[in-house]
Amino acid sequence: MNYYNEIKNRLIDNEIYSRVKDYSKERQKIITYFEIGKLLNEAGGKYGDNIIDEYSKKLVIEVGKQYNRRTLFRMKQFYNVFSNKKVTTMLTQLTWSHYLLLLPLDDYDEILYYINISKNNNLTQRQLQEKIKAKEYKRLPIESRNKLIKNVKLRPNDLIPNPVRIKNSNNYKNISEKILQQLILEDIPSFLKELGNGFTFIDNEYPIKFGNRYNYIDLLLYNIKYRCYVVVELKITELKKEHTGQIMTYMNYIDKNIKTIEENDTVGIIICKQDNKYVIKYCSDDRIIAREYELV
Repeated sequence: MNYYNEIKNRLIDNEIYSRVKDYSKERQKIITYFEIGKLLNEAGGKYGDNIIDEYSKKLVIEVGKQYNRRTLFRMKQFYNVFSNKKVTTMLTQLTWSHYLLLLPLDDYDEILYYINISKNNNLTQRQLQEKIKAKEYKRLPIESRNKLIKNVKLRPNDLIPNPVRIKNSNNYKNISEKILQQLILEDIPSFLKELGNGFTFIDNEYPIKFGNRYNYIDLLLYNIKYRCYVVVELKITELKKEHTGQIMTYMNYIDKNIKTIEENDTVGIIICKQDNKYVIKYCSDDRIIAREYELV
């Protein structure tokens, strides 16, 4: 096989296709680049890795300057990453620009995570870039990563990163629980996106009545995807056992007085200065999670 001519012809076909088939040109590009990656891999095995340098110099002149060494290298890498995986059928659901952000990542499970959230949440290239830059996957707890790898059914609080990043737009030095709540409310859309998919805001300082006394939930959210209420409590100290008791009481109140029979049980998130895994380990309610906060 003349690998160079085969690669050149496929790229020319792709250039033509992209001009006349706008609705599916990205899908065609992904298929073409995957096939070229395979050809480059085979040619490299036969003629050596320097074949990319040789081909790129000719392709830049004969087809277009966009087919430089870096682009050919990414095509080969694209094929090598996904050639033996079961996800190849869904590769065309993202754009090549998405993959250019993903290919530099070393961990395949991390790449797969970002593919899934990009596909499920219809992320733009810029939105995906922001998630990668914020190291969203690396901030997921190990148990959550294992669930993703094993394709175990997830709960609404499984994909909440640790730490949770909260924008400190006013550069506060001394943080109280009120100020922490204020920072969240100043940019509630960013906070909800940080928590994950499907979270919506109901109220802050949400009043609940026990006998003749009122207590106030710091933040009451709802997760549309999982159809459940979410109680959020803010703590500027290390997590303590009384914090889990407090939020459990609030969750039980919501379950008994607000949620309907069609909705799932309320979950609880304690956002604190420092996690204490032993407190959560021995907490009797596995709907409660703790996450540290990080001001950015």
